[in-house]
Amino acid sequence: MATVNEKLLSESISHSISMTRYSNGVVRRMIALLNKVDTDIKEQLLFLMDKLPPESFTVQRLDKLLTSVRELNKAAYETIKSSLEAELHDMVAYEAEYQQSLIQSTVPVKLSVMPVNVESVYTAAMSRPFQGRLMKEWLKGLEETKAIRIRDALRIGYVEGQTIDQMVRRIRGTRVNNYADGLLEIDRRNAATIVRSAISHMAGFTRDRFYDDNADIIKSIKWVSTLDGKTSSTCRAHDGHTYSEGEHKSLDGGPEWGAGPGRVHPNCRSSSVPVLKSWRELGIDINDEPESTRASIDGQVPESTTYQQWLEKRQAKEQDDILGKSRAKLFRAGMKVEQFVDRNGLEYTLKELRKKDAALFNKAGL
Repeated sequence: MATVNEKLLSESISHSISMTRYSNGVVRRMIALLNKVDTDIKEQLLFLMDKLPPESFTVQRLDKLLTSVRELNKAAYETIKSSLEAELHDMVAYEAEYQQSLIQSTVPVKLSVMPVNVESVYTAAMSRPFQGRLMKEWLKGLEETKAIRIRDALRIGYVEGQTIDQMVRRIRGTRVNNYADGLLEIDRRNAATIVRSAISHMAGFTRDRFYDDNADIIKSIKWVSTLDGKTSSTCRAHDGHTYSEGEHKSLDGGPEWGAGPGRVHPNCRSSSVPVLKSWRELGIDINDEPESTRASIDGQVPESTTYQQWLEKRQAKEQDDILGKSRAKLFRAGMKVEQFVDRNGLEYTLKELRKKDAALFNKAGL
């Protein structure tokens, strides 16, 4: 029979998949807002550039004409900011409720599970930077970078003698390629990354606060990475390790964890699951519990497929695609995925790895 901790792990993996789908939905909604304003920007550019024939072009005149475009762009990112803030607030409330109900519905006896204060968590998470910046700073940076990208593209276009249509196509892209070949596609990709990172940051922060508030029943926290070919080297190495909440340091001698699962890099998809204490650690006399529930919680780290185990079962070609051919050879020769990164999660170069284990390089034929 599966233990409580094993059930928690299974449910948390399913929840992580659901959160990824939710994140994708939010991205689509935010990109739809950008697409709408990009259409407006295109029309505004055509109108303004008709007033600026090549023979009368100067940087000063162009910058003056672009004032209305900058205002359109600014309004778009203000709309995205307010929409995203509302999404994140609702998501924090949902995540907090989910974590509480997950334990209450999984543990076969009644435990006192403390809820988190949603407003407090939301405010604290919004004031905490992710990847070095606050969310509002990221969005402000996107707005300013996009305005500069448009300005510079027009400057280059005028200098190179491009037509108005050529300059606009270069900025927005072509319909036949769904506008993915324009410079503004860069801004859409960057916006998608920020939205996904913001969601992971807020969800991870909410989980951390929940773990803090329920430290009396939680023994440790287990890192859970998404197991596919897009998983980063850092998350591959951290998958399956456990750490103490607040310390961000593994209990089993692994690397330090930095910001925690879901927040170690942009688009991070890693998550976490609490490992509950055993009956006796919770102060419950298991001899007084029904036989059917005595073995349902053991306080141990739940068994699961780690990235190491998952990758070992992949074919050599897939291992080569994920790790690179040289590292894949080292992996098949016996090097663990966690050995490819340092304590900060940065990948060692092959030269550095050779210094660490020259014998394994010889074994791998490198």
